[in-house]
Amino acid sequence: MAISRRGIILMNLGSPDSTAVKDVRKYLNEFLFDDRVIDYSWLFRKVLVQGIIVPRRAPKSAEAYRKIWTPEGSPLVRLTFQLAARLQELVPDPVAVSMRYGNPSLDVAYLELLQKIPDLEEVIAVPLYPHYAMSSYETAVEHAKAIHHRRRYRFRQKFLPPVYQRPEYIHALTEHVRPWLQRDYDHLLFSFHGIPERHLEKTDPTHEHCLQSADCCSVASVAHHTCYRHQCLTTMRLVAERLNLPEEKFSYSFQSRLGREEWLKPYTDFRFQEMPKEGIKKLLVICPAFVSDCLETLEEIAIRGKQSFLESGGTAFDLIPCLNADPLWVKALAGWVQEQ
Repeated sequence: MAISRRGIILMNLGSPDSTAVKDVRKYLNEFLFDDRVIDYSWLFRKVLVQGIIVPRRAPKSAEAYRKIWTPEGSPLVRLTFQLAARLQELVPDPVAVSMRYGNPSLDVAYLELLQKIPDLEEVIAVPLYPHYAMSSYETAVEHAKAIHHRRRYRFRQKFLPPVYQRPEYIHALTEHVRPWLQRDYDHLLFSFHGIPERHLEKTDPTHEHCLQSADCCSVASVAHHTCYRHQCLTTMRLVAERLNLPEEKFSYSFQSRLGREEWLKPYTDFRFQEMPKEGIKKLLVICPAFVSDCLETLEEIAIRGKQSFLESGGTAFDLIPCLNADPLWVKALAGWVQEQ
């Protein structure tokens, strides 16, 4: 029997080491100084991030993290390790975890695999982002490539492509949502993480498709391979079709915007205030851009978003958890990495 010399790395966003302001500040500096997150010139980015954004944001973010922190630490890190453990039960190759920002770093994940397989030949890297965006999937891939080159690792490296429309992903997400629809609800909101409109135009290889018309996401184009908005709406459409949802029972929005420039619309926080006035009193929310619950789901949506919706006249608000370690999601991941 051939001996496997392959390893798997699950790559997630990351989290501060603690809720202390100094640790949150360190994390935000690393995260926001990434030129695929805030894509301005180095000097302007340095002044903006280190001189303005982080000093103002770190104390507020630290307080937000305190609201969701667990005895085991960061929910996102803990849930990613749970996912890795469930995946390890289904695959023969060792599974490691890395974060794009914070700990454990990618170097630590590589070292873990090399300690288990000294003659490691191949790593299958799995960016845990179902949709392509330069500030999530792309930066994870390019970061891994850069470290692989810099350290002169001899093993090959492959990356799982975005899975936004893979049947196994859609099936897992659909069946994850289905039980929640047994509740008395008026509307299901798909809240995706937002990105600046500029990013969408920047990743458009044609430079003449994205955001150039109202229906650009439904018009076939090579731009869709890297179009975050198209991929998000495709996920929503496929899940809604399988759930047989009438058009008036679901919609989408984009959350977590930063700064004053134009981001993808509609904005989730605005919709929370508007929906009760439109007769939507009982709301379900799902955040498919995230596969692990984190600050953006547990605090931004489940705490602040819920409060805003109820104060605006809503009567019921439920956040559907992320896929986390859902068995169908784990099974899908196992199938994809073995395909590689």
